[in-house]
Amino acid sequence: MITALVQFKLPQPVTREKAQEIFVSTAPKYRETPGLIRKYYLLSEDGGTAGGVYLWKSKKDAEGLYTKEWGNYIREKYGASPSVTYFESPVVVDNATNEIVSDS
Repeated sequence: MITALVQFKLPQPVTREKAQEIFVSTAPKYRETPGLIRKYYLLSEDGGTAGGVYLWKSKKDAEGLYTKEWGNYIREKYGASPSVTYFESPVVVDNATNEIVSDS
């Protein structure tokens, strides 16, 4: 499994409530994304940085989302260019489902 950390500096800070409104409006876009296991939306405490943490089945799946078109969508929606950092995630502890998941 792969975790992708996406971050972008907002042109102006937003409140938690405004961020939640925006995030809820974009969440359905990710429901049928191939290989996406889970997505967490992020907002820094000062409201100046937003992004997401995505858990993927593979890096190939992740790269299928993070295209030039997706980058343009983020720039249009949030007014900022995203950065994407990949991490190997060989084990995930999921307390909501009471599982420990390993990709081996």
